[in-house]
Amino acid sequence: MTENMRSLRNFFLCKCLFALTFWNHISLSVGNELFTSVSNDFPEDGSDKKIKSLPLLYTNSHQSKANFEWVVIQNTTESLSLSEITNDNVKKLVALLSHFRQGSRLQNLTLTNVSVDWNALIEIFQTVWHSSIEYFNIDRVTQLSDIKSYAFDYSGTSMKALTMKKVLITDMYFSQDDLYKIFANMNIAALTIAESEMIHMLCPLSESPFRYLNFLKNDLTDLLFQKCDKLIQLETLILQKNKFESLSKVSFMTSHMKLLKYLDMSNNLLSHDAADVQCRWAESLTELDLSANQLTDSVFECLPVNIQKLNLQNNQITSVAKGMAELKSLKELNLASNRLADLPGCSGFTSLEFLNVEMNSILTPSADFFQSCPRVRELQAGHNPFKCSCELQDFIRLERHSGGKLFGWPAAYMCEYPEDLRGTQLKDFHLTELACNTTLLLVTALLLTLVLVAVVAFLCIYLDVLWYVRMTWQWTQTKRRAWHNHPEEQEAVLQFHAFISYSERDSLWVKNELIPNLEKGEGCVQLCQHERNFIPGKSIVENIINCMEKSYKSIFVLSPNFVQSEWCHYELYFAHHKLFSENSNSLILILLEPIPPCIIPARYHKLKALMAKRTYLEWPKERSKRALFWANLRAAISINLPMADGKRCGETD
Repeated sequence: MTENMRSLRNFFLCKCLFALTFWNHISLSVGNELFTSVSNDFPEDGSDKKIKSLPLLYTNSHQSKANFEWVVIQNTTESLSLSEITNDNVKKLVALLSHFRQGSRLQNLTLTNVSVDWNALIEIFQTVWHSSIEYFNIDRVTQLSDIKSYAFDYSGTSMKALTMKKVLITDMYFSQDDLYKIFANMNIAALTIAESEMIHMLCPLSESPFRYLNFLKNDLTDLLFQKCDKLIQLETLILQKNKFESLSKVSFMTSHMKLLKYLDMSNNLLSHDAADVQCRWAESLTELDLSANQLTDSVFECLPVNIQKLNLQNNQITSVAKGMAELKSLKELNLASNRLADLPGCSGFTSLEFLNVEMNSILTPSADFFQSCPRVRELQAGHNPFKCSCELQDFIRLERHSGGKLFGWPAAYMCEYPEDLRGTQLKDFHLTELACNTTLLLVTALLLTLVLVAVVAFLCIYLDVLWYVRMTWQWTQTKRRAWHNHPEEQEAVLQFHAFISYSERDSLWVKNELIPNLEKGEGCVQLCQHERNFIPGKSIVENIINCMEKSYKSIFVLSPNFVQSEWCHYELYFAHHKLFSENSNSLILILLEPIPPCIIPARYHKLKALMAKRTYLEWPKERSKRALFWANLRAAISINLPMADGKRCGETD
């Protein structure tokens, strides 16, 4: 017995001496322990989920290569990082790791650039499983030989988390189950297999202790974990950058995960177009990342009812229909980089506090958003193609009263349309109240129209515009009828020296004084008088116009009676029209009696103008002056007119 004890003691001393010699040979150095807790940090995939990442050991500035042909990246009391592990040195590595039994201080092991066969890899795993190591990381693994079934012993382990990245299997002929069951049945809290082109993973054979699974950037499909009820402790599942297509199947996958809280399905091929397809999510799920998929508006028919944080960024959503989804626990909603045309309401999101709708197609966001969403504390709506118009004024005013709830204001809020305002910040865009208030604009326009109509009506009444319009119309119609009936007579031939316009109340003076002195005296004057020269059957206006056109002059006998006569006004108007249209000097004004200005109607403004600018003959009361009056009048109308016999008036044989 004494000899046996002595032999065991010598053997133990030799082993200790070997271990000390080995550690001195590879120049043990104490460095910083660069790893993170499995319960406090972000995952390496960069998702928004604040979960524990697996501890990773980083290369420091000291590297050494031992006689075992591997490279020592880091070597501290609690962490060891080695590189370049091959079949040639794997036995020595296993021998080294076998010394770190449970109770040792070494807790973190990282192996980089591992190129071994299946048996050697399993031996490394089995050795680590029964050591003091808690966090095992393998990066860039190349497995060369056939994969065979192996009865892995999971008992008595200190392992908490395994991370494998960039695993490459060169052998294409092997049983998938032999590979996946090794990892599916691991009795650890966290497992990461990333960037390894993994196409499937088996459901554990018994209730699994997995709380964290990360299968980032693989080739997993909708077949994963279907009808799997063994992941009852799983809290975090990351399936980012895989090939999932059916949102409904994903929901059924989670239905048996009773404690699942966070699910990352971003950067897949997910869609949900069939309205009759049912969805069944884990009731415990509170955070869901569905960003960068192919989801449309129907996604709101297939969402977890107790979700609190939802990321739908970079999909194909155009609107959130009212009443489509009842997510009363939802607090954070990310709809950035979709196709929204307006801000979504909160009829189905009564607890919403944070909303992100950046980089959508919102031109004029609704101004009543904060009224429909009273609990929202932050709205991110920048980087949209805002149309700076009256409708946007209400949204700009909303920002002023929101108390700083618009995230990124004012730098992220700029006009996109119209082009002349492109690049203008919304805070610098202003329009007048009149330009944007339709009611005020209509009232103002109506008032201006009424004022204009009143002014025009007053002028029309004061200046008798309607009368002039009517006379112009009658003159035009008369000319048109004359042209159609006798086009050959358009070149009017003068038949009278003058047309006489007078009031019936002054007819005695015209018949007793004017006509006898002009027609029966010297000069052979022919006068056109309505009583003897108007053609029966024609309208009075047409007769007036015809007589004026066939007369060399028009004599107007002015008196207070004249300005009170409607027909005298017609005749004066037509004569004045002829004066300007033919550029002739055909008006002769005779003032029979003085006319007080106060009795001249407003429509006789032409008469006032004529009397102010033109010389008129005044009928003298003294008989001695009347000879001169008649001489001046004859001189004013003197012209040789053709007679019926071809001679001219005033010619003799």
